[in-house]
Amino acid sequence: MKEDRDATAPPDHRPQRWPEDDGLWAELRRLTPARIGLRRTGASLATGSLLDLQLAHARARDAVHEPIDEPRLVAELGTLGLPVLSVASASKDRHQYLLRPDVGRRLASGAETTLSQHAHGNSYDIALVVADGLSARAIQVHATPVLAGVVPTLRAEGWRFAPLVVVRQGRVAVGDAIANTLRADCAVVLIGERPGLSAPDSMGAYLTWQPGPHTTDANRNCISNIRPEGIAYADAAFKLAYLIRAMRSRRISGVHLKDDSDRLLIGER
Repeated sequence: MKEDRDATAPPDHRPQRWPEDDGLWAELRRLTPARIGLRRTGASLATGSLLDLQLAHARARDAVHEPIDEPRLVAELGTLGLPVLSVASASKDRHQYLLRPDVGRRLASGAETTLSQHAHGNSYDIALVVADGLSARAIQVHATPVLAGVVPTLRAEGWRFAPLVVVRQGRVAVGDAIANTLRADCAVVLIGERPGLSAPDSMGAYLTWQPGPHTTDANRNCISNIRPEGIAYADAAFKLAYLIRAMRSRRISGVHLKDDSDRLLIGER
């Protein structure tokens, strides 16, 4: 039997291997953008890792405060062949938007009047809403490519689209008021998600069947992390179309509607 090490022996001062020299860490880093196995100098992160972390944090902060380039976004969305309207939430500025999420869930004064002019007494099957959320950069880059994979498909199936609505300082629930005003059965909100240290430009999609005053997040389906490094445009468009069809077919959304689109995507491949 191997003898136990003498408790009085001096500690082992052999130099430890840096994490990046460890094959296990290298393999794990290929599977995730998370910062794992970072090199350390004493008790602190190595300078390179620390600077990278600070840069990622700065990018996340910039994404939260970066204003939307509304004219450019409206022009790009206009290529989808739908009328595009621009409105604002009740938030008076970005500071209030960040401190008062409830205000971003309501439309600004006069916005409902603008929207109601396009209802014309007719109901629509679907209302598409694009809101800056917590990352205007996300919708600026990802919204049009994703919708370009959804709108032509559903239009070919006979879906009636309400005018597409761009919302400044908007939260997810602002789509409820928009769908109600336009008399649309389904609300689909594309919104910039909270930036993280590996993704300052992630977009989310929230789908709600017949939203109303008592709608909660439990009544919504969500597709998160839409970006080339996350859920690719084509996959996001496929999942959106799948859920939109399922909502109308079963007349439900949220926790009662299971998203089985991954199984179909895997089957296609």
